[in-house]
Amino acid sequence: MTNISSLASLSNITRSEGDPKVLRSGPSSRGVPDSLAKGLGWFSLGLGLTELLAPRSITRALGMEGKEALVRVYGAREIGSGILSLSVDKNLGLWSRVAGDGLDIATVLTAFRPDNPKRGNVAIALALLIGITAVDLIDAQASTARHSRAVGRKRSYRDRSGFPRGVQASRGAARDFKTPPDLRHAPPLASVSKRTSAA
Repeated sequence: MTNISSLASLSNITRSEGDPKVLRSGPSSRGVPDSLAKGLGWFSLGLGLTELLAPRSITRALGMEGKEALVRVYGAREIGSGILSLSVDKNLGLWSRVAGDGLDIATVLTAFRPDNPKRGNVAIALALLIGITAVDLIDAQASTARHSRAVGRKRSYRDRSGFPRGVQASRGAARDFKTPPDLRHAPPLASVSKRTSAA
């Protein structure tokens, strides 16, 4: 509660004397899928940078030497998915992560050979990839459902009045309105409209 009141007071600092003050902050419109998408976006950026800057360490750990160029390409793709997941197009970013997970699993599966001395590392990497894919898929579906604007889907706004403190509390609220200093010297609207109609 302290954070909310401090945010409200911070937002009031830059307001001029006539501006309405923020009395309290309402509930955030960001849900759990959005917060998770943000976390996955930052994870994508970190993983993508690692794949771009240290592909040899990854290929050596999985016994996939010679695939460094492919790992760099996957790193660039991961950074793109991360940027999208952090943007307003988070659904596109999340679904691109799901598609990328499929590519990652298919690529790592090629190293799961009996003659690969790093086969144990490959098994761990596959288990991690499957877990991450599950999280990505769940969040992509939840985010799509939360932000979809399906045709024919109607939203009910019956519980909204446009008066956050109620109609009774809003009656006469404008009586104490003070004209902001930058508008005090503006010509009255009535005289401007008379001049316009006369012309």
